[in-house]
Parts: sequence; structure tokens; C-alpha cells
Amino acid sequence: MKALLAACAMAGVLFAQQFKFNLDHLAKKASNTVDLALPQNLVQLGAAMLDGKDPDQAKAKKVVAGLQGIYIKSFEFKKEGEYTKADLDQIRVQLKAPEWQRMVGVQSSEDRETLEVWVRTEGGKMTGLAILASDPRELTVVNLVGSVDPSAITDLGGSFGIPKMKKK
Repeated sequence: MKALLAACAMAGVLFAQQFKFNLDHLAKKASNTVDLALPQNLVQLGAAMLDGKDPDQAKAKKVVAGLQGIYIKSFEFKKEGEYTKADLDQIRVQLKAPEWQRMVGVQSSEDRETLEVWVRTEGGKMTGLAILASDPRELTVVNLVGSVDPSAITDLGGSFGIPKMKKK
């Protein structure tokens, strides 16, 4: 009985950390769709396959060590205007304070691209990361659920195509 209660409590915590994408209606309009859902067991299986002796793979292994899930939805459209600002707002409304805070917002009027990075904190620790990336013909939402070590992400700079970042 105690194990069942603990499992239910953990499921409640994970559900609270992961926001719902609610974008399935866009799949019907999209010419290409990616829907990736990796729960903790699959994330850890992938991490176990990384070579801890390889410096780049060891860094990646450190990043995913505390993750409880990786969820990505990406839609590519043949024509502009097949998704709206309301679709983006439907995601943003789920990323509410005090748990979620927008950390980065980049908008390029020339390329008509936007990028937002949202961070979820609990007890002073980073417990989730959400990324919204869009341009007129593509919309991608990424959600990392679990403990995210900012220094580990910074350490990945220069590897896997991630730009090198300076530590303060």
C-alpha cells in the first residue's frame, strides 16, 4: 500500500512538472510532424548507452542524469498561417509563475522567428525546462522534466552542435 501511495504521489509530481502540449489539432494541418515522448526509463536507457570515457558523451550523460522525461512536438507546414498566435498562447498560459519563468525571449523580425526558454523551479532548484521555437512554417515545443543542472547544460557548449557558453 505504501508503495502504491508513493507511486501515485510521484506520478502527481511528474504530471505537475510536465505541461500538456494540446496541439494535436495541428498534426492534421502539418505536412510533417515529430512527436517524441521519452519517459524516465527510456531517458536512462539512452544515458546508459553513452560512453562515460568520451568527454562529450560524459557531459551529455551528466545532463540527462536527473531527467524524468523528454517530450518534443514539432510541426512543419506547407503554407504560412496554418497555426496562429492563439496556438502559442495556449502553451504559454500553462507556463505560469511562480513555478515557471521565462528566461530567454528572442524575436527576429527579419527571419520572423521566435525562441523562448522557460524554466521551472521548485525549492530553488531547476526542475524543468521548456523551449518554444517558431517561424511562419514551423512550430516546435520541447519539455525537459526533472532536475536540470544549469552548469551541466553549459558544459555541453562546443559539443553536439551547441554553441560554447561562458560560465560566470
